[in-house]
Amino acid sequence: MSASSSKLWTQGDWNAVFGLGTNVLVNLLVMTGLLKFVVGLPDELIFGRILPAVGLMLFLGNAYYAWMGYKLARKEGRHDVCALPSGPSVPHMFIVVFVIMLPILGTTGDPVKAWEAGLAWVFIQGFILLGGAWVAPLIRRITPRAALLGTLAGVSIAFIAMRPALEIFMTSIIGLSCLAIILASWFGGVRYPRGLPAGLVAILFGVIVAWGATALGFPEIGGMSGAALLSSFASFGFSIPLPAVGHVFSGFEFLGFILVTAIPFGVYDLVEAMDNVESAEAAGDSYSTTEAITAEGAISLIGTLLGSPFANAVYIGHPGWKAMGGRIGYSLATGALVLLLTWFGILAVFLNLVPVVAIAPILLYIGMLIGAQAFQTTPLAHAPAIILGLVPHLAAWAKTLIDGALGAAGVTVTPDLIAAMATGGVLYDGLAILGNGAILSGLVLAAIGVFVIERRFVLAAGFAGAGAVLTFFGFMHGPAVGFAVTPMVAIAYGMVAALFVLCDRLNWAEAPDARPAPEFDAAEAQPAE
Repeated sequence: MSASSSKLWTQGDWNAVFGLGTNVLVNLLVMTGLLKFVVGLPDELIFGRILPAVGLMLFLGNAYYAWMGYKLARKEGRHDVCALPSGPSVPHMFIVVFVIMLPILGTTGDPVKAWEAGLAWVFIQGFILLGGAWVAPLIRRITPRAALLGTLAGVSIAFIAMRPALEIFMTSIIGLSCLAIILASWFGGVRYPRGLPAGLVAILFGVIVAWGATALGFPEIGGMSGAALLSSFASFGFSIPLPAVGHVFSGFEFLGFILVTAIPFGVYDLVEAMDNVESAEAAGDSYSTTEAITAEGAISLIGTLLGSPFANAVYIGHPGWKAMGGRIGYSLATGALVLLLTWFGILAVFLNLVPVVAIAPILLYIGMLIGAQAFQTTPLAHAPAIILGLVPHLAAWAKTLIDGALGAAGVTVTPDLIAAMATGGVLYDGLAILGNGAILSGLVLAAIGVFVIERRFVLAAGFAGAGAVLTFFGFMHGPAVGFAVTPMVAIAYGMVAALFVLCDRLNWAEAPDARPAPEFDAAEAQPAE
């Protein structure tokens, strides 16, 4: 295929731009809210330094992945190649705010120090990604797809889909209607007048209903405020990112505190990126894991050195954007859109113009699609292993809710409170152990499940042994990296590994069915016409 025949833009890219663009927009709005209302950073720092750096970082990420998609399309002579999406790492946003910036703010009382600690944290993570990019292909080769996609499905269901689902039903007049608009188009094939993308139709509907309800005296329906919208225009301006190298190295004042979480979450980001590249391959687009992760790490470093305390990521959702018709242009266009929003102070206006619940169905859709992909692109026999990979993420999500509720009530977690919760059926310690390091533990548990189902006990023992080592040093089932962090759980994994070795050596298992496990056919699962 010649360069001239490589399509950089298709009609479906409009849908994907509104899908990915609104997805990233939601996260930028959440990010802004965290910086402004949780950490208490001044507006001039948020809108003048941090968001312009984040915008450039996300533009570079989407531009590079569009280039990778263009190269793949030319190499394979295909017009249906979908570029990898780039966006902010969602779990990372909350971790850097609540685990790094907020404690430093509490210790020093200085929001700028908190920002600098966040910069140093991402700086360290960027180098972990650069180094890990070269071992990621090996990990992908030895890890079953059900394990990689199963733990990714856990992330998407617990941390991508659940909050939007709750918001949809809390503001159901807008939320459910916008969800129906999205589902009718992206699952049901409905085409809206003049070819308007479903994402845009949903947002316009939400804006009209929310502001119409406000005008009629029912502001609770959309939560809109004319005064807040007018005041947000004060943030308009033009700001480009400025070097923040000195601030990055000032953050190394807190190096001991930072390393405790920077290393495990660097590994987390590595596995998350690897999972998303695997997800793209399952959807038909095979990208270089090393190139994608190296770009992620390098671009995160660029963003951090310019003032971004948030990391770039190979973003979740490639199959969703591809299913919408997205190809190459949507990624570059999304990057340009983000640059416009962050360099011109438009985010503050969006924060007060568009009801978030109108965008929430797009996130729920992506959660649905990623969760479904784990089952649709793996053998049916592996389904129990995928469920096993979901469980740690559900525990992490539940603990996050409990911690948030206790924090809002000003209640400190004590042994007496934990015991009292246990009598009410809330096993807080269990949620903590199972949920810590969920993306790694979900991968390990699902891999063990797959190899046990396939009667490949030596490989199952290998993953159980890896689980023992990771757990011993706190990468799994522990709150922080250390030595003998959760020794009992590490010993338990070692015992599991020993059992599987015995199963293999003593030939205790029955011979598996010689026939290959059937593949799930999504078309066959559709209801009859």
